[in-house]
Amino acid sequence: MNLANTLKNIAILAVLAGNLLLVQPAGAVSRIKDIADFEGVRDNQLIGYGLIVGLNGTGDNIKSVDFAKESLISMLDMIGINARDGQIKAKNVAAVMVTANLPAFARQGSRIDVTVSALGDAKNLLGGTLIATPLKGADGEVYALAQGTVATGAVSAGSQAAGSTSVLKGVPTSGRIASGAIVEREIPFELESLSNINIALRNPDFTTSRRIADAINAMLGTPNAKAIDPGTVTLNVPVKYSKNIVDLMTKVEQLQIQPDAQAKVVIDEASGIVVIGKDVKINRLAIAQGNLTIRISDVPLVAQPEPFTLGETIIVNTQLVEVDEKREAQMKVLDGGINLQELVDGLNALGVTPRDLISILQAIKASGALQAEIEVI
Repeated sequence: MNLANTLKNIAILAVLAGNLLLVQPAGAVSRIKDIADFEGVRDNQLIGYGLIVGLNGTGDNIKSVDFAKESLISMLDMIGINARDGQIKAKNVAAVMVTANLPAFARQGSRIDVTVSALGDAKNLLGGTLIATPLKGADGEVYALAQGTVATGAVSAGSQAAGSTSVLKGVPTSGRIASGAIVEREIPFELESLSNINIALRNPDFTTSRRIADAINAMLGTPNAKAIDPGTVTLNVPVKYSKNIVDLMTKVEQLQIQPDAQAKVVIDEASGIVVIGKDVKINRLAIAQGNLTIRISDVPLVAQPEPFTLGETIIVNTQLVEVDEKREAQMKVLDGGINLQELVDGLNALGVTPRDLISILQAIKASGALQAEIEVI
């Protein structure tokens, strides 16, 4: 009897476990590291102003770009050359803005990529060399020094002859220097001294933040994590991880959860792109799609004079008006609570174009039948 009862209990538990699996929300799961950031672990933007030299006659016009001329004179003064009394006609120099991102925990002596962008009327930065340029942070301190050969990845070719053609591919006035800056100053951040860690969601959502907190607490076995708002989960560092924060953060960022999101329809009216979220629902409604197209065109008619007269042949433009009512358009009934696939199939059955789809979705939303937010970008 004991054995029979045991087998019966095991069977019941197996059925319950199967039911639990069936009621789990369907959808793709993501790691916490892919949907959230740890507060304090972030990049910092750097900016600087510099000169690029060695261009093949495609630099700034020194006569019209005063700041490029003054920068060139100042640079020559630094190396002991006095150029203030003479005329400078260089065409191989360009003034540029230099930008870079300083990664979190970047150490002194490590290298980062930089981007250069022309400020004046330079035509092409290909092949130029950026002279040593200090890169500053928001606090005005210098954190890196950039220098190196610029690669634009663009093609610009043409001729000055009359009737000639030119070819332009990419943006030749903006380029990149791989590993072009050396970090000179570190940003202090004592990771091991943290007593709590804030996790910031990239797409704030109440349900997602709660799921993150639940997943962390399940992993730790203690209620150390708490969702304090839709975009933040705070984690009190357990005692056993107080001297090993990296280990804790590694385990947390690898946890997998299913992110939740608000039902939304995103419309780009400029390009006609429509993106419909998977949770978009509509109530039962009828849709009729049909366009009244009026086309007006000019039709030239030739008027000939009567035979044996002194009249002239003239051309008269008349207007032709065509009206297309698309009488084959039909009204369709869409049942309530349909999902994304059924909505798309129903609208495709009407033969709608992306432009028509935008108007239809906005009309459905205005009627109150669309259970989603419409965002126009």
